[in-house]
Amino acid sequence: MDTFSTMIIDAVDKIKNAVVKIDVYKTVNGKMRPAGSGSGFIFSSDGFIFTNSHVVDGAEKIMVSLLNENEIEATLVGKDPDTDVAILKIYAHGYSVAKLGDTSQLQIGQFVIAIGNPYGYQHTVTTGVVSALGRTLQTQSGRMVDNVIQSDAALNPGNSGGPMINTDGEVIGVNTAVIQGAQGLSFSVDINTAKEIAVQIIRDGKVFKAYLGLQLQDVPINEKVRQHHKLSNRAGIFITRIEPDTPASRSQLMEGDIIVSFNNKPVSNSNELFKVLTHKDILTITNISVVRHTELLNFIIVPTEKKN
Repeated sequence: MDTFSTMIIDAVDKIKNAVVKIDVYKTVNGKMRPAGSGSGFIFSSDGFIFTNSHVVDGAEKIMVSLLNENEIEATLVGKDPDTDVAILKIYAHGYSVAKLGDTSQLQIGQFVIAIGNPYGYQHTVTTGVVSALGRTLQTQSGRMVDNVIQSDAALNPGNSGGPMINTDGEVIGVNTAVIQGAQGLSFSVDINTAKEIAVQIIRDGKVFKAYLGLQLQDVPINEKVRQHHKLSNRAGIFITRIEPDTPASRSQLMEGDIIVSFNNKPVSNSNELFKVLTHKDILTITNISVVRHTELLNFIIVPTEKKN
């Protein structure tokens, strides 16, 4: 067998027993009936599972099927529609745990593998490469999901909530959505962001996030500009859109600016910015630095609490 195929098989083998099928049920005309399905993966030895918020939205009963075909009822610990992440918990044995990776070193062009249950076909595997990082995605419900990884690995209905993994079998994203009508584009919530969300949901049952009103994408900083301004970070966060009537729209920020510092600390990617925005003490006048063309500009912005 060729080396490339062996690499994929080995990576899938490391995680396949942690990937689950999720079936949700709702009451219709007085009877509990199937109301959709999706995917998920177990990420802790005590039975916590990542999936998508939209997969379990409104569910009255959630059943989780393991690869060995054991079906177990799950408890919804909490969900965050703004990142499309939900945490479930099962009380069972006989499963393995997915290893969570670190996306801080993830590169555009890096090979990725998606695993899920599209159309009910369990453990379907597709492959592709990372196309873009740190994207802001607008979901079909109109919500903006930050820090999304774009790839060309094929995703279909039922893949939602399954893992995107690297060739070491480590999870680098939670598969979340495809854009209607788009060809060959798929999206996953960055696992570093998902980890932050999981900590808050498991600890508090909900998520706190400050809001700026920006659509973003991670980009490299021009080396001459970086050296001229003695910037420590080689990458920044490109503002692709400023939402109306938001803290960003009331600041001096402009679309096309590249954020390089927030709250007096360098930020190189959307996940670093997201971490800062999960602390309640950020709800005050905050410094933000951007590169605009070749200039380094310093402004202030006042984040507000994002309401679900």
